[in-house]
Amino acid sequence: MHEIHADAVVVGGGLGGVAAALALLRAGRTVVLSEEFAWLGGQLTSQAVPPDEPSWVEEFGVTASYRALREGIRRYYRDHYPLTEAARAARELNPGGGHVSRLCHEPRVAVAVIEAMLAGYRGPGRLRVLQPYRPVAATVDGDRVTSVTLEGEAGEVVVTGAYILDATETGELLPLTGTEYVTGFEARSETGEPSAPAESQPLNMQAVSVCFAMDHVDGDHTIDRPASYGFWRDYQPPFWGDKLLSWRCPNPRTLEIMERSFTPNPDDDPLAVLADQRISPGDGNLWTFRRIAARRNFLPGTYASDITLVNWPMIDYLEGPAFGVPDAAEHLAAARELSKSVLYWMQTEAPRHDGGTGYPGLRLRGDVTGSADGLAQAPYIRESRRIRALYTVTEQDLSLAVRGDKGAVSYPDSVGIGMYRIDLHPSTGGDNYLDVACSPFEIPLGALIPRRVANLLPASKNIGTTHITNGAYRLHPVEWNAGEAAGALAAFCLDRAATPHAVREDEALLADFQHRLTRDGVSLRWPEIVGY
Repeated sequence: MHEIHADAVVVGGGLGGVAAALALLRAGRTVVLSEEFAWLGGQLTSQAVPPDEPSWVEEFGVTASYRALREGIRRYYRDHYPLTEAARAARELNPGGGHVSRLCHEPRVAVAVIEAMLAGYRGPGRLRVLQPYRPVAATVDGDRVTSVTLEGEAGEVVVTGAYILDATETGELLPLTGTEYVTGFEARSETGEPSAPAESQPLNMQAVSVCFAMDHVDGDHTIDRPASYGFWRDYQPPFWGDKLLSWRCPNPRTLEIMERSFTPNPDDDPLAVLADQRISPGDGNLWTFRRIAARRNFLPGTYASDITLVNWPMIDYLEGPAFGVPDAAEHLAAARELSKSVLYWMQTEAPRHDGGTGYPGLRLRGDVTGSADGLAQAPYIRESRRIRALYTVTEQDLSLAVRGDKGAVSYPDSVGIGMYRIDLHPSTGGDNYLDVACSPFEIPLGALIPRRVANLLPASKNIGTTHITNGAYRLHPVEWNAGEAAGALAAFCLDRAATPHAVREDEALLADFQHRLTRDGVSLRWPEIVGY
């Protein structure tokens, strides 16, 4: 069996994994990075989710390397796409003119930028990328992980390193290495969270979604009727206010039943869109909500239609967890069937804005998402296994209702910052939305350190949060910051012959590590601002 060694092994090539690898490489270390799917970038690329970011993202609130990613995406459009003069001149270019983010774009562009960010390390051999590979086994010696076995089309490979970083979407290394972890909803008696249940619910997790891209052009592009379409057409969660396949659903913030509009290719001005979660979540018109290519941003004739990304309430899969259960693969397959059923419903039975029924001109754009079946390559996983950490972030650390004008808890061991509302989608346990206003928060180093295992670090959505606070810490820039901090921590420990536990406990070591982070463009504190 082939074996590869590096200073550090990063398993999982999502946003956290890429950021972790870059931090290690900038520090002069060698890295093996593995990824299960064809594209690096996780939720931004293979899962096809435009970035969810804080309202101040253009000014502050993200790391320098994440800002380089964002600016690289804009530069790629300016260098390679036939933009209109007005779009090209827009400093804060939003290629899709979507309302969910100030930077809605096609996932393949992010792939190109991520590959460019890593390219200078591949040539010299300091970075080895194994793709597509997934972890299937691990060996441990006491409290240390000694190797991870990865499986790909070419067979198995064993990877070893002084530090192992778990950047998988579901914390796959945690059970393989015996690292203590938690899943689902913790009990209020454990966390003290106002929104937690009386008893723990380990299989109660946020819905997964299989996203897809589509446009609207002349002709009939109706897909074959999915085998399970009858089931999904009649499916109605008890709190939904209508069938799942409808334009009606709960408002995440108020839980009032609302009807969203759907108007393909509205003749709007994408440069006039102001994506700001403080003002509105932007989901009133589903077409423009997560639009990733606005045809009016490009020279006439470039795009026959806008392209919109479907990550909408009706594709949330509620029937069971996507991991940690014997039938997880069946649930993931069913989630893909749900997404196809939603598309088929829109093409054939959905009420039209002009009074008719069905939009047969909706065309699935698998070329945009890079998948053989037309959907995103990977499911959008909102909630992972989470380590039992030295410090667990709880609702009362950042909830605006709890903290008020005091702001979120400030941690002496902060390794980054983030901001998003606690945004919990309906769950496999039958819960409705939970949407809680937040104060801009910090990422404590203690949340990146397992209680026992010495050389495994979480680098994605598997850090020390709860079911509730994961809803705020799971979004794109926070995942990137967590991964970057984990990679920087591994490099710092190698440089100083220290352990992660020692870095947190020793004031001098902690100060030196935080200085390294700030030197590299990681903010540790927020300015005086109010959350939303």
